[in-house]
Amino acid sequence: MVALVTPMQAGVRPDTGLDSQALEKLLALHIAQGTDAIVAVGTTGESATLTENEHCALIKQTVDIVNGRVPVIAGTGANATIEAIALTQCAKKAGADACLLVTPYYNKPTQEGLFQHYKTVAETVNIPQILYNVPGRTACDMLPETIIRLASIDNIIGVKEATADLTRVKRIRNGVGDDFLLLTGDDATAKDFILEGGDGVISVTANVAPKAMHDMCMLALNGDVAGATETDKMLSGLHKALFAESNPIPVKWALHRLGFIQAGIRLPMTWLSEAAQPTLLDAMKQAGVI
Repeated sequence: MVALVTPMQAGVRPDTGLDSQALEKLLALHIAQGTDAIVAVGTTGESATLTENEHCALIKQTVDIVNGRVPVIAGTGANATIEAIALTQCAKKAGADACLLVTPYYNKPTQEGLFQHYKTVAETVNIPQILYNVPGRTACDMLPETIIRLASIDNIIGVKEATADLTRVKRIRNGVGDDFLLLTGDDATAKDFILEGGDGVISVTANVAPKAMHDMCMLALNGDVAGATETDKMLSGLHKALFAESNPIPVKWALHRLGFIQAGIRLPMTWLSEAAQPTLLDAMKQAGVI
């Protein structure tokens, strides 16, 4: 599953405009190259700098362009429960297949607060929902025990676990049903996460190398350790270089270099520094995308 960037007009400003034509081009690429689902307006999609109206409109536009060809998962998390509810309602109205809700950031709720937050959103909006734990971004770690507790709620269908702690895979799996999706958000450990019993990855690398990421996941899911390892080795430079500066700075530079998007990003994000560009370019060559 790709954590899709939000294409923007050229420029680095607080109000850089969105680019609908580039969005169509990106979605066509992913559908053609085997991406299994589109995750729109998440962290990689610069959700933090979009207005609520833009956020909702972008979900609707993505759903309309995809037109049922693959599932669309909408990022609808927020650090205020009332805002998360509003964004999740927008996604449901737009026709999204599911929502991805990041743990509330900055205000650092307790485990009980996390449980009540997600429970309230799930009970208020009847759409499949995926939990999202990324303490490196949010300063809030949702523990496996809380994830297991939330899994009993009917429309909470999975978790994106982005801690890169592979010991959590079996801890969570042992406490939830087989149909509960265990996804990672860490490209560098995605192969091992799947081989440990995970179901897939919501991937930044897939923006740049969608077919290779899809192939690697399928090989791992089918238990082909050698094949998955070989493909992942080709992508290893991208896994690292795409986080040389804060996501989505490097991935937007890479997509611009490939001709898919304009050189646009919203402040406080900036364009990739010249010092970081050669390493990313080398990683793109290693991955065979240029």
